[in-house]
Amino acid sequence: MADSKVIAVMGATGAQGGGLVRAILADPEGGFSARAVTRNAGSDAAQELARLGAEVVEANLDNPATIERAFDGAYGVFCVTFFWEHMNPELEIVHAQTMADAAKAAGVSHVVWSTLDDSREHVPLDDDRMPTLGDGKYKVPHYDGKAEADSVFADAGVPVTYYLSSFNWENLIRFGMGPARGEDGVLALTYPLGDAKLPGMAEQDVGKIAYGIFKRGDEFIGKRVAVAAEKLSGSEMAAALSEALGEEVRYNDVDPDVYRGFGFPGADDVGNMFHWQRDFADEYGGIRDIELSRSLDPELQSFRDWLAEKKDQIPLG
Repeated sequence: MADSKVIAVMGATGAQGGGLVRAILADPEGGFSARAVTRNAGSDAAQELARLGAEVVEANLDNPATIERAFDGAYGVFCVTFFWEHMNPELEIVHAQTMADAAKAAGVSHVVWSTLDDSREHVPLDDDRMPTLGDGKYKVPHYDGKAEADSVFADAGVPVTYYLSSFNWENLIRFGMGPARGEDGVLALTYPLGDAKLPGMAEQDVGKIAYGIFKRGDEFIGKRVAVAAEKLSGSEMAAALSEALGEEVRYNDVDPDVYRGFGFPGADDVGNMFHWQRDFADEYGGIRDIELSRSLDPELQSFRDWLAEKKDQIPLG
């Protein structure tokens, strides 16, 4: 629509941004249009969004002038950073500052900032229950850096919603967190979670909920919106996987030190994440509101719904 409100979406070809762009495009009468911001407008993913009806704009967080142009004239912007590309929380903070400054300059009416919790509120840096990482500054760098960046949006004075998602079930597909086959031939899901329940959700619902936040106007400006579709223990996830895959999947609870020693890139960071979420399950999981999530996204998927759609994509090592 010619008079629609433009939402500029960072990371538009990624999981969160892509879900938001598609949610906007799927609602042509919603009053919004999607401006897909990407580093490579010629990529297959970007061109697919253009074919679906998005305005595709090329911009790079390392070039602030391009971000200012991408946000110009937008009603709202969805801001996200990309930790796993560089694994540098301090760079995330710089990038957040770039987006906050551009949003302020553009005079946008609503920023939705994809952030996360600060583990250091529960596990201080001098707490030796888990190692301190990131040159002595962080416990869970990929969480703590985003949380630290919250202040740049507040200090910029932009109207912002702090949006906290939860464990993406697509991690079972793309991040090596799915079941692996042991020497006995049996599949096992290995997390250092004990009996704690892990809040989780499908990637597509991260974007749909973000769209729901924009659709609710200024209701959530200045607030933290923490979401999840379900809260499941490792054993419950293993049971659902067993049912979906048609073979036994065991839950293998390991000590966090063992998990941190697995050796994949970021194992210490992810190990600390699970360790913290295990030991502070009530604090971490308690703020993630399933009913609010469903009100923002009536099509919110359960884990079994997600498995019915995605089970064949899970690599079974």
